[in-house]
Amino acid sequence: MKAEIIARLQREILPLQGFKPAQEPAIDMGWNELNNAFPNATFPLGAVHEFLSNTSEQAAATAGFVSGITGHLMARGGACLWLTSSRNVFPPALSNFGIDPHRVIFVHPRNENECHWAMEEALKTEGLAAVIASCSNISLTASRRLQLAVEQSGNTGFLLRHQPAGLNPVATIARWRISPLATQTDYNLPGVGFPRWNVELLKIRNGKPGTWQLEWTATGFRNIPSQPQAISVQQPWWQQQKTG
Repeated sequence: MKAEIIARLQREILPLQGFKPAQEPAIDMGWNELNNAFPNATFPLGAVHEFLSNTSEQAAATAGFVSGITGHLMARGGACLWLTSSRNVFPPALSNFGIDPHRVIFVHPRNENECHWAMEEALKTEGLAAVIASCSNISLTASRRLQLAVEQSGNTGFLLRHQPAGLNPVATIARWRISPLATQTDYNLPGVGFPRWNVELLKIRNGKPGTWQLEWTATGFRNIPSQPQAISVQQPWWQQQKTG
């Protein structure tokens, strides 16, 4: 009863703090505990998310993590616009995250001013499931223009800032930092397992920052348990053939 009263009060307070729920229905990313960090325990859509990275490893991990989110968004339909001047995205690899490469439009701006302008125009455009832009630096004024664009269109944007000159305030709903974690394979087999990330939610408007460990699997995101657990695994197919 007490929990219900607190939850109701939180829902009533959020609009007073300027929170505007997304026009689109919520999407279950499979994040479980991480969802509790968001207002109403729902990943904010119709907003711009900022991702910071300082190393090339963090930049690659961020691209993978954002691709996983975008795959969920594109499952509803629509295309994705990806703005990058580095041309280091390998389109066929996006299929690992549930993205059809032919539904991604790559644009290569010549400088950051062009990147800001193109992202703003894309966020105003109907029919896009997501807009991803690699822009290291952005002013508060430019970020406010992006926020105004998503408030009108309901689109979701991801601003990837690699080695920014400074952590100036920006008008995004959340600030993230994604770092890679060592992968793990089943049955102690050699090779590389599914991508794993250390996910830091540094800032979240009307939410609770925190840190989580996530893994991308064949079915989507999965939380990595903090403590070792006994895992019930099926017998590998090559052993089934021997015992069958």
